[in-house]
Amino acid sequence: MNETDLLNRHPVELPAGTPTLTPDAVEKMLPLVPGWDLADEGKGLHRRQRFADFVSAIAFVNRVAELAEVEQHHPDIHVTGYRWLDLDLSTHSIGGLSDNDFIMAAKINRLFDEAA
Repeated sequence: MNETDLLNRHPVELPAGTPTLTPDAVEKMLPLVPGWDLADEGKGLHRRQRFADFVSAIAFVNRVAELAEVEQHHPDIHVTGYRWLDLDLSTHSIGGLSDNDFIMAAKINRLFDEAA
C-alpha cells in the first residue's frame, strides 16, 4: 500500500466490535502519512501545524470540514494560540485506529500540499 492507494479510497462505516488495526499494521501505515504522529496511547493520529495567521488557520479548518463531510469521517479540530491547528483522528466507533483514519490523514495531507 502507498499514499496514492489511501487517496483513492474512502472511509467506510465500521460497527462497534470491528477490530482496530494491529500495532504492526499501524507501524507500516504511519510512514504513508508524513506529519502525523501516534497519539492517545496508539489509539489515534495527531498533526499540529502552524499557520501565518488566524484567518489562514480557519480557512484551512473549513477545507478540512468540507472534506470530512464528503468522506463522513470527522477529525477533532482545535485552533489554539490563534495560528496553531491541531487535528486528531480516531475511529470512535471501534475505540482506536482503522484504515479510515489513515485515509483521512492522507487526504488532509493533500489539502496541506495544495495550500502550500
